[in-house]
Amino acid sequence: MQQSDIVFLRGLAVETTIGFFEWERHVKQTVVIDMEFPVDCARAASSDSVVDTVDYKSIAKRTIGFVSEAQYHLVETLAHKLAMTLIDEFGIEWIRMSLNKPGAIRGSRDVGVTIERRKA
Repeated sequence: MQQSDIVFLRGLAVETTIGFFEWERHVKQTVVIDMEFPVDCARAASSDSVVDTVDYKSIAKRTIGFVSEAQYHLVETLAHKLAMTLIDEFGIEWIRMSLNKPGAIRGSRDVGVTIERRKA
């Protein structure tokens, strides 16, 4: 049975080293992450226990730790590596993630990617 319930986390801002220009390799920049992942809300609601849901606080803390230590050139790489890390470490079936880099393009609020990855 496909799960249609979703937990989301939006607007998680993290400082990281990202970019392929030389100056970007020496300055921390902010990326903003939105993510969604499946959860059985009925099971969690029935038990009222965190063990029956996805612990989004733990996912947020792991995301902050991973992204703040990352040193990728592309937002595409950062998003993919983060998504696969969260799938592997938290046992979630899939994740949909948007990762954007505010102010990266003059005149634009932000630029980024949206990806969806599934457990292998």
